[in-house]
Amino acid sequence: MNMSKRVLMVYGGWEGHDPKETSHLFAGLLEEAGLDVTLSQSLDSYLDADLMASVDMIVPIFTMSTITREQEAGLLNAIRGGVNVGGWHGGMADAFRNNTEYQFMVGGQWVAHPGNIIDYRVDVNDQQHPITAGIADFDMRSEQYYLHTDPSNEVLATTTFGGEHAPWIEGTVMPVVWTRHYGKGKVFYSSLGHVVGDFDVPEAREIVRRGLLWAADSL
Repeated sequence: MNMSKRVLMVYGGWEGHDPKETSHLFAGLLEEAGLDVTLSQSLDSYLDADLMASVDMIVPIFTMSTITREQEAGLLNAIRGGVNVGGWHGGMADAFRNNTEYQFMVGGQWVAHPGNIIDYRVDVNDQQHPITAGIADFDMRSEQYYLHTDPSNEVLATTTFGGEHAPWIEGTVMPVVWTRHYGKGKVFYSSLGHVVGDFDVPEAREIVRRGLLWAADSL
């Protein structure tokens, strides 16, 4: 239990990704682990210098939408300075499509989900990392995210695309879970979690729970 770790979750954007429901789910899990979580629905939180200086981790869950230069600078400067960050699905990797520096921080950007809601397999590639240790490969029925990703990511889990919906990508192995650094900040991302019900899959929920704890230096 470590109440000294402070987390800021900023959620909103497209409602189809259940930003409120997913954020509250993981806020509860982090609080159960002893973290102090502040929930916000305003991107202006990134302009609050005192708030940003007080947190250990930021969870940005804000699909699409727009962010001002000042708001983006507040977020990215904090991460470069050593505040860690973690998130999931489009809330983190399909946010602020015009902001390439934000995408550089995330390490990837959503571009497609061929076939929309489909059955697919998640292959857990790294059994040594604390985020994925002991988690076996598992099945999802959801959006299978096709992303443009950074080669410098440390990839922990992948998925392989079939050719049913886009024949030209058949056999493509795509990162699903990764970690990286942006400046001094640690970054965690999982593409799982289109809607809150996706986290009824125990492995999907546990990977994000552990990933956020890892990003908060509490795992």
